[in-house]
Amino acid sequence: MESLSEKISSGYRVTPQELLELSNGATLSELGALAHAVRLAKHPDTTVTFVVDRNINYTNVCTSECKFCAFYSRVGEDGGYVLSRESFRQKIEETLELGGTQILLQGGMNPALTLDWYVDLLRWLTTTFPIHVHGFSPPEISWLADQSQLSIAETVEKLKEAGLKSIPGGGAEILVDEVRRQVSPNKCGVDKWLEVMRQAHLAGMRSTATMMFGHLETPAQIVEHLTRIRDLQDETGGFTAFIPWTFQPTNTDLDVEKATADAYLRVLALSRIFLDNVDNIQASWVTQGEKIAQVALFFGANDMGSTMIEENVVSAAGVDHMLPKEELIRVVASAGFTPVQRDCFYNHLAVCA
Repeated sequence: MESLSEKISSGYRVTPQELLELSNGATLSELGALAHAVRLAKHPDTTVTFVVDRNINYTNVCTSECKFCAFYSRVGEDGGYVLSRESFRQKIEETLELGGTQILLQGGMNPALTLDWYVDLLRWLTTTFPIHVHGFSPPEISWLADQSQLSIAETVEKLKEAGLKSIPGGGAEILVDEVRRQVSPNKCGVDKWLEVMRQAHLAGMRSTATMMFGHLETPAQIVEHLTRIRDLQDETGGFTAFIPWTFQPTNTDLDVEKATADAYLRVLALSRIFLDNVDNIQASWVTQGEKIAQVALFFGANDMGSTMIEENVVSAAGVDHMLPKEELIRVVASAGFTPVQRDCFYNHLAVCA
Protein backbone atom coordinates (compact mmCIF):
# COMPACT_ATOMS: atom_id res chain seq x y z
CA MET A 1 0.00 0.00 0.00
CA GLU A 2 2.86 2.35 0.83
CA SER A 3 4.48 1.91 -2.60
CA LEU A 4 1.13 2.53 -4.33
CA SER A 5 0.66 5.71 -2.30
CA GLU A 6 4.09 6.90 -3.38
CA LYS A 7 3.27 6.20 -7.03
CA ILE A 8 -0.07 8.06 -6.79
CA SER A 9 1.69 11.05 -5.25
CA SER A 10 4.05 11.14 -8.25
CA GLY A 11 1.20 11.14 -10.79
CA TYR A 12 0.84 7.40 -11.43
CA ARG A 13 -2.40 6.26 -13.14
CA VAL A 14 -4.14 3.81 -10.81
CA THR A 15 -5.51 0.62 -12.33
CA PRO A 16 -9.04 -0.58 -11.46
CA GLN A 17 -7.60 -3.49 -9.43
CA GLU A 18 -5.33 -1.14 -7.49
CA LEU A 19 -8.27 1.16 -6.77
CA LEU A 20 -10.22 -1.79 -5.39
CA GLU A 21 -7.24 -2.64 -3.19
CA LEU A 22 -7.21 0.94 -1.92
CA SER A 23 -10.96 0.80 -1.32
CA ASN A 24 -10.61 -2.37 0.74
CA GLY A 25 -7.34 -1.65 2.49
CA ALA A 26 -6.66 2.06 3.01
CA THR A 27 -7.85 3.97 6.04
CA LEU A 28 -10.08 7.02 5.68
CA SER A 29 -7.24 9.36 6.60
CA GLU A 30 -4.89 7.69 4.11
CA LEU A 31 -7.43 8.09 1.30
CA GLY A 32 -8.08 11.70 2.27
CA ALA A 33 -4.38 12.58 2.23
CA LEU A 34 -3.86 10.94 -1.16
CA ALA A 35 -6.91 12.57 -2.70
CA HIS A 36 -6.02 16.00 -1.35
CA ALA A 37 -2.53 15.67 -2.80
CA VAL A 38 -3.99 14.80 -6.21
CA ARG A 39 -6.39 17.75 -5.92
CA LEU A 40 -3.55 20.14 -5.09
CA ALA A 41 -1.51 18.86 -8.02
CA LYS A 42 -4.41 19.72 -10.36
CA HIS A 43 -5.51 22.90 -8.54
CA PRO A 44 -2.56 24.24 -6.55
CA ASP A 45 -4.25 27.43 -5.42
CA THR A 46 -6.89 27.72 -2.69
CA THR A 47 -9.79 28.30 -5.10
CA VAL A 48 -13.08 26.46 -4.60
CA THR A 49 -15.66 27.15 -7.28
CA PHE A 50 -19.45 27.18 -7.38
CA VAL A 51 -22.21 28.14 -9.81
CA VAL A 52 -25.40 30.08 -9.10
CA ASP A 53 -28.27 28.21 -10.70
CA ARG A 54 -31.69 26.69 -10.19
CA ASN A 55 -32.90 23.12 -10.68
CA ILE A 56 -36.18 23.27 -12.60
CA ASN A 57 -38.10 20.00 -12.77
CA TYR A 58 -40.34 20.56 -15.79
CA THR A 59 -42.45 17.47 -15.04
CA ASN A 60 -42.63 14.82 -12.33
CA VAL A 61 -44.61 12.32 -14.43
CA CYS A 62 -42.34 9.38 -15.21
CA THR A 63 -42.68 5.84 -16.48
CA SER A 64 -39.27 4.78 -15.19
CA GLU A 65 -40.52 4.16 -11.63
CA CYS A 66 -37.00 3.99 -10.18
CA LYS A 67 -37.00 2.40 -6.75
CA PHE A 68 -34.67 5.05 -5.38
CA CYS A 69 -36.86 8.02 -6.42
CA ALA A 70 -39.26 9.74 -4.02
CA PHE A 71 -40.14 12.49 -6.49
CA TYR A 72 -41.90 10.91 -9.47
CA SER A 73 -45.63 10.56 -10.14
CA ARG A 74 -47.12 7.77 -12.25
CA VAL A 75 -49.08 8.58 -15.40
CA GLY A 76 -52.60 9.65 -14.43
CA GLU A 77 -51.78 9.85 -10.72
CA ASP A 78 -52.84 12.82 -8.61
CA GLY A 79 -50.00 15.29 -8.20
CA GLY A 80 -48.54 14.83 -11.66
CA TYR A 81 -47.68 18.07 -13.44
CA VAL A 82 -46.05 19.72 -16.43
CA LEU A 83 -44.66 23.17 -15.70
CA SER A 84 -46.36 26.05 -17.47
CA ARG A 85 -44.50 28.73 -19.41
CA GLU A 86 -45.59 31.27 -16.81
CA SER A 87 -44.06 29.16 -14.04
CA PHE A 88 -40.86 28.90 -16.06
CA ARG A 89 -40.86 32.67 -16.49
CA GLN A 90 -41.26 33.34 -12.78
CA LYS A 91 -38.55 30.87 -11.80
CA ILE A 92 -36.02 32.12 -14.35
CA GLU A 93 -36.64 35.79 -13.64
CA GLU A 94 -36.06 35.14 -9.95
CA THR A 95 -32.89 33.19 -10.79
CA LEU A 96 -31.55 36.09 -12.85
CA GLU A 97 -32.39 38.56 -10.08
CA LEU A 98 -30.33 36.42 -7.68
CA GLY A 99 -27.33 36.48 -10.01
CA GLY A 100 -27.92 33.07 -11.54
CA THR A 101 -26.17 32.18 -14.79
CA GLN A 102 -27.82 28.88 -15.65
CA ILE A 103 -30.79 26.61 -15.12
CA LEU A 104 -30.69 22.85 -14.84
CA LEU A 105 -33.66 21.17 -16.51
CA GLN A 106 -34.57 17.66 -15.48
CA GLY A 107 -37.87 15.83 -15.36
CA GLY A 108 -39.34 12.44 -16.07
CA MET A 109 -40.11 10.18 -18.99
CA ASN A 110 -43.55 11.66 -19.57
CA PRO A 111 -45.40 10.03 -22.50
CA ALA A 112 -47.39 13.24 -23.04
CA LEU A 113 -44.25 15.20 -23.99
CA THR A 114 -42.82 14.78 -27.49
CA LEU A 115 -39.45 15.83 -28.87
CA ASP A 116 -41.21 18.80 -30.49
CA TRP A 117 -42.32 19.92 -27.01
CA TYR A 118 -38.70 19.89 -25.82
CA VAL A 119 -37.47 21.70 -28.93
CA ASP A 120 -40.15 24.39 -28.62
CA LEU A 121 -39.37 24.84 -24.91
CA LEU A 122 -35.64 25.24 -25.56
CA ARG A 123 -36.17 27.74 -28.35
CA TRP A 124 -38.48 29.80 -26.17
CA LEU A 125 -36.12 29.70 -23.18
CA THR A 126 -32.98 30.61 -25.09
CA THR A 127 -34.58 33.43 -27.09
CA THR A 128 -36.44 34.89 -24.09
CA PHE A 129 -33.87 34.77 -21.30
CA PRO A 130 -30.10 35.45 -21.14
CA ILE A 131 -29.37 32.18 -19.36
CA HIS A 132 -27.42 28.97 -20.00
CA VAL A 133 -29.58 25.84 -20.29
CA HIS A 134 -27.91 22.78 -18.75
CA GLY A 135 -30.45 20.06 -19.21
CA PHE A 136 -31.85 16.59 -19.84
CA SER A 137 -29.94 13.63 -18.46
CA PRO A 138 -28.91 10.69 -20.68
CA PRO A 139 -31.95 8.57 -19.74
CA GLU A 140 -34.27 11.43 -20.79
CA ILE A 141 -32.44 11.87 -24.09
CA SER A 142 -32.27 8.13 -24.77
CA TRP A 143 -36.01 7.86 -24.05
CA LEU A 144 -36.75 10.79 -26.36
CA ALA A 145 -34.73 9.15 -29.13
CA ASP A 146 -36.71 5.92 -28.76
CA GLN A 147 -40.04 7.79 -28.67
CA SER A 148 -39.11 9.78 -31.78
CA GLN A 149 -37.58 6.81 -33.63
CA LEU A 150 -34.37 8.78 -34.07
CA SER A 151 -30.79 7.90 -33.30
CA ILE A 152 -29.23 9.30 -30.14
CA ALA A 153 -26.93 11.44 -32.29
CA GLU A 154 -29.91 12.91 -34.20
CA THR A 155 -31.78 13.63 -30.97
CA VAL A 156 -28.77 15.33 -29.38
CA GLU A 157 -28.31 17.46 -32.49
CA LYS A 158 -31.96 18.60 -32.48
CA LEU A 159 -31.74 19.60 -28.82
CA LYS A 160 -28.45 21.39 -29.41
CA GLU A 161 -29.84 23.31 -32.41
CA ALA A 162 -32.81 24.38 -30.25
CA GLY A 163 -30.49 25.89 -27.63
CA LEU A 164 -29.32 23.16 -25.24
CA LYS A 165 -25.79 24.10 -24.15
CA SER A 166 -24.66 21.26 -21.89
CA ILE A 167 -25.90 18.02 -20.32
CA PRO A 168 -26.00 17.01 -16.64
CA GLY A 169 -24.72 13.59 -15.65
CA GLY A 170 -27.91 12.41 -13.97
CA GLY A 171 -29.43 8.98 -14.32
CA ALA A 172 -26.07 7.25 -14.02
CA GLU A 173 -26.76 5.72 -10.60
CA ILE A 174 -24.25 2.85 -10.90
CA LEU A 175 -23.05 2.15 -14.43
CA VAL A 176 -23.44 -1.59 -14.07
CA ASP A 177 -26.47 -3.17 -15.72
CA GLU A 178 -26.88 -5.78 -12.99
CA VAL A 179 -27.49 -2.98 -10.48
CA ARG A 180 -29.58 -0.87 -12.86
CA ARG A 181 -31.98 -3.77 -13.48
CA GLN A 182 -32.71 -3.80 -9.76
CA VAL A 183 -32.99 -0.08 -8.99
CA SER A 184 -34.16 1.44 -12.30
CA PRO A 185 -35.46 -1.37 -14.51
CA ASN A 186 -37.29 0.89 -17.00
CA LYS A 187 -34.38 3.27 -17.54
CA CYS A 188 -31.72 3.03 -20.25
CA GLY A 189 -28.81 0.67 -19.71
CA VAL A 190 -25.13 1.46 -19.36
CA ASP A 191 -24.31 1.43 -23.07
CA LYS A 192 -27.04 3.95 -23.93
CA TRP A 193 -26.10 6.24 -21.03
CA LEU A 194 -22.53 6.30 -22.29
CA GLU A 195 -23.64 6.72 -25.91
CA VAL A 196 -25.66 9.84 -25.09
CA MET A 197 -22.60 11.35 -23.45
CA ARG A 198 -20.36 10.26 -26.33
CA GLN A 199 -22.64 11.82 -28.94
CA ALA A 200 -23.02 15.03 -26.92
CA HIS A 201 -19.24 15.34 -26.64
CA LEU A 202 -18.77 14.61 -30.34
CA ALA A 203 -21.31 17.36 -31.08
CA GLY A 204 -19.13 19.82 -29.14
CA MET A 205 -21.17 19.85 -25.95
CA ARG A 206 -19.78 19.37 -22.45
CA SER A 207 -21.35 17.43 -19.61
CA THR A 208 -20.88 16.35 -16.04
CA ALA A 209 -20.86 12.77 -14.77
CA THR A 210 -22.39 11.50 -11.55
CA MET A 211 -22.59 8.42 -9.37
CA MET A 212 -25.33 7.68 -6.85
CA PHE A 213 -24.02 5.04 -4.47
CA GLY A 214 -24.91 3.59 -1.09
CA HIS A 215 -27.73 1.24 -2.13
CA LEU A 216 -27.26 -2.17 -3.80
CA GLU A 217 -23.79 -1.84 -5.33
CA THR A 218 -20.52 -3.48 -4.25
CA PRO A 219 -17.11 -1.81 -3.99
CA ALA A 220 -16.08 -3.60 -7.20
CA GLN A 221 -19.10 -2.12 -9.00
CA ILE A 222 -18.16 1.37 -7.83
CA VAL A 223 -14.75 0.80 -9.41
CA GLU A 224 -16.45 -0.44 -12.59
CA HIS A 225 -18.52 2.76 -12.72
CA LEU A 226 -15.45 4.95 -12.31
CA THR A 227 -13.61 2.95 -14.98
CA ARG A 228 -16.39 3.53 -17.50
CA ILE A 229 -16.28 7.27 -16.83
CA ARG A 230 -12.50 7.40 -17.15
CA ASP A 231 -12.50 5.35 -20.34
CA LEU A 232 -15.06 7.61 -22.03
CA GLN A 233 -13.17 10.69 -20.88
CA ASP A 234 -10.03 9.26 -22.46
CA GLU A 235 -12.02 8.94 -25.69
CA THR A 236 -13.84 12.30 -25.78
CA GLY A 237 -12.53 14.65 -23.08
CA GLY A 238 -16.06 16.02 -22.69
CA PHE A 239 -16.67 15.70 -18.94
CA THR A 240 -16.15 18.90 -16.95
CA ALA A 241 -16.68 17.38 -13.51
CA PHE A 242 -17.59 14.27 -11.54
CA ILE A 243 -20.18 14.33 -8.76
CA PRO A 244 -20.52 11.33 -6.44
CA TRP A 245 -23.42 11.46 -3.99
CA THR A 246 -25.16 9.09 -1.61
CA PHE A 247 -28.58 7.52 -2.01
CA GLN A 248 -31.19 9.02 0.31
CA PRO A 249 -33.60 6.21 1.30
CA THR A 250 -36.48 8.11 2.97
CA ASN A 251 -39.81 7.77 1.09
CA THR A 252 -38.31 5.39 -1.49
CA ASP A 253 -38.88 1.70 -2.31
CA LEU A 254 -35.35 0.63 -1.40
CA ASP A 255 -35.00 -0.65 2.15
CA VAL A 256 -31.35 0.04 2.89
CA GLU A 257 -29.45 1.92 5.56
CA LYS A 258 -28.42 5.46 4.73
CA ALA A 259 -24.74 5.67 3.79
CA THR A 260 -22.51 7.24 6.42
CA ALA A 261 -20.38 10.34 6.00
CA ASP A 262 -17.35 8.04 6.27
CA ALA A 263 -18.58 6.03 3.26
CA TYR A 264 -19.22 9.23 1.29
CA LEU A 265 -15.75 10.62 1.96
CA ARG A 266 -14.08 7.34 1.04
CA VAL A 267 -15.80 7.19 -2.36
CA LEU A 268 -15.16 10.89 -2.97
CA ALA A 269 -11.45 10.37 -2.32
CA LEU A 270 -11.30 7.26 -4.50
CA SER A 271 -12.97 9.22 -7.31
CA ARG A 272 -10.36 11.99 -7.15
CA ILE A 273 -7.51 9.49 -7.06
CA PHE A 274 -8.79 7.44 -10.02
CA LEU A 275 -10.26 10.06 -12.38
CA ASP A 276 -6.96 11.62 -13.37
CA ASN A 277 -8.46 12.94 -16.63
CA VAL A 278 -11.42 14.76 -15.04
CA ASP A 279 -10.44 18.22 -13.82
CA ASN A 280 -13.10 18.86 -11.21
CA ILE A 281 -14.71 16.89 -8.38
CA GLN A 282 -17.81 18.30 -6.70
CA ALA A 283 -18.67 18.10 -3.01
CA SER A 284 -22.30 17.09 -2.44
CA TRP A 285 -23.40 19.51 0.26
CA VAL A 286 -27.02 18.82 -0.78
CA THR A 287 -26.85 15.26 0.57
CA GLN A 288 -24.11 15.69 3.20
CA GLY A 289 -24.71 19.11 4.75
CA GLU A 290 -22.24 21.93 5.11
CA LYS A 291 -19.88 20.38 7.69
CA ILE A 292 -19.13 17.25 5.68
CA ALA A 293 -18.97 19.38 2.53
CA GLN A 294 -16.17 21.36 4.18
CA VAL A 295 -14.35 18.13 5.03
CA ALA A 296 -14.85 17.03 1.41
CA LEU A 297 -12.65 19.94 0.33
CA PHE A 298 -9.77 18.06 1.99
CA PHE A 299 -10.79 14.73 0.40
CA GLY A 300 -10.35 15.67 -3.24
CA ALA A 301 -13.20 18.08 -3.99
CA ASN A 302 -12.38 21.47 -5.50
CA ASP A 303 -15.92 22.55 -6.38
CA MET A 304 -19.11 23.05 -4.36
CA GLY A 305 -21.49 22.57 -7.27
CA SER A 306 -24.56 24.76 -7.36
CA THR A 307 -26.23 27.09 -4.91
CA MET A 308 -29.46 25.36 -5.99
CA ILE A 309 -31.94 28.19 -5.64
CA GLU A 310 -34.50 25.41 -6.01
CA GLU A 311 -34.13 21.64 -5.49
CA ASN A 312 -36.99 19.13 -5.40
CA VAL A 313 -35.73 15.60 -6.03
CA VAL A 314 -33.34 15.06 -3.11
CA SER A 315 -35.61 17.00 -0.75
CA ALA A 316 -38.45 14.59 -1.64
CA ALA A 317 -36.30 11.91 0.00
CA GLY A 318 -36.29 13.81 3.28
CA VAL A 319 -33.03 15.79 2.91
CA ASP A 320 -33.29 19.53 3.32
CA HIS A 321 -29.80 21.04 3.29
CA MET A 322 -30.05 24.44 1.61
CA LEU A 323 -27.23 26.97 1.18
CA PRO A 324 -27.95 30.36 -0.42
CA LYS A 325 -25.03 31.99 -2.23
CA GLU A 326 -23.91 34.02 0.80
CA GLU A 327 -23.93 30.91 3.01
CA LEU A 328 -22.04 28.85 0.44
CA ILE A 329 -19.38 31.57 0.28
CA ARG A 330 -19.15 31.53 4.09
CA VAL A 331 -18.81 27.73 4.19
CA VAL A 332 -15.97 27.74 1.65
CA ALA A 333 -14.14 30.68 3.21
CA SER A 334 -14.39 29.34 6.76
CA ALA A 335 -12.78 26.09 5.55
CA GLY A 336 -9.75 28.15 4.48
CA PHE A 337 -10.41 28.33 0.74
CA THR A 338 -11.15 31.15 -1.68
CA PRO A 339 -14.73 30.99 -3.02
CA VAL A 340 -15.06 31.81 -6.73
CA GLN A 341 -18.28 31.97 -8.72
CA ARG A 342 -17.97 30.14 -12.06
CA ASP A 343 -20.06 29.33 -15.11
CA CYS A 344 -21.03 25.88 -16.38
CA PHE A 345 -17.68 25.48 -18.14
CA TYR A 346 -15.63 26.40 -15.07
CA ASN A 347 -14.71 29.84 -16.32
CA HIS A 348 -14.20 32.06 -13.27
CA LEU A 349 -16.71 34.93 -13.03
CA ALA A 350 -15.98 36.55 -9.67
CA VAL A 351 -13.82 36.04 -6.60
CA CYS A 352 -16.17 36.17 -3.62
CA ALA A 353 -13.75 36.35 -0.69
